[in-house]
Amino acid sequence: MTVNHQPNKAPDTLSAAKLSLVEQAASYGADKVFKSKKQSFGLAIFAGAFIALAFVFYITVTTGSQGSWGLTRFIGGLAFSLGLILVVVCGGELFTSTVLSSVAWAQKKVSTLAVMKCWARVYAGNFVGAMLMVLLITLAGMYQLDGGRWGLSALNIAQHKLHHSWTQAFVLGILCNMMVCLGVWMTFATKDILTKVVLLMLPVAMFVSSGFEHSIANMFMVPLGITIHQFADPAWFEALNISRDKFADLTIMNFVFNNLIPVTLGNIVGGGVFVGLGYWMVENSALTTLSVNESTQSVDATTRADSASKR
Repeated sequence: MTVNHQPNKAPDTLSAAKLSLVEQAASYGADKVFKSKKQSFGLAIFAGAFIALAFVFYITVTTGSQGSWGLTRFIGGLAFSLGLILVVVCGGELFTSTVLSSVAWAQKKVSTLAVMKCWARVYAGNFVGAMLMVLLITLAGMYQLDGGRWGLSALNIAQHKLHHSWTQAFVLGILCNMMVCLGVWMTFATKDILTKVVLLMLPVAMFVSSGFEHSIANMFMVPLGITIHQFADPAWFEALNISRDKFADLTIMNFVFNNLIPVTLGNIVGGGVFVGLGYWMVENSALTTLSVNESTQSVDATTRADSASKR
């Protein structure tokens, strides 16, 4: 009988604990790229649903609030943090954090083609998850909550997202994913689940309360608004004393070209470039400087040794 001896894992665990946050980010990104296609797509569906549920929570806690504008949005932002918490703790592939695989790409751990395929797969899975939640929330009739004011809040939020200029939507996308990826980046510093949860809450609350734009959240929010606009009973609009025509600009074309495309590109720049490649460049520069200093010290030591031997 052959016995397979398992190597002692303690040294590996110890060395892993000493990895810098950039090195952990590179491992995090490479894992996403090399994950099996079925697993990656399935977890992306979960992530899209998680973010959609978080937006449902946001609408619920902010609808009809009598508090100050800022405090109401802050509370809503804390509620929305549930989405990223579920992604990190329960497991999910979210496009906006997957762009941190740019660090693994910079370290040549993954190819450009592999990264692009991963991003496309996760983006598509997030879309499927978001659409499933649009269907379920609509069938549940949640837009009728609070005398229909829940649905009116959803309509107003969705329409507001379509009124940004292209540049504004792009920049709001950058700012949003800087906060998302910085939140995820902080979780690399700890293995404790509760600590991870706490670390994620404020970055998410900050971007939500400030009105930054998240492409995957918008995949749920704007289609939900379009669905309510198209399929809500006319009596629902009459009860709220509003005209359906007020939200006539809630269309798929407006959503895709005026919001989803610029916000997605902004999310890539904010998370993949500003955070991921930004930290990688800083660490790479520091390592290069250290290497040069060590080489200089070695040359100086050799020179001193040669001088001493000639005396």
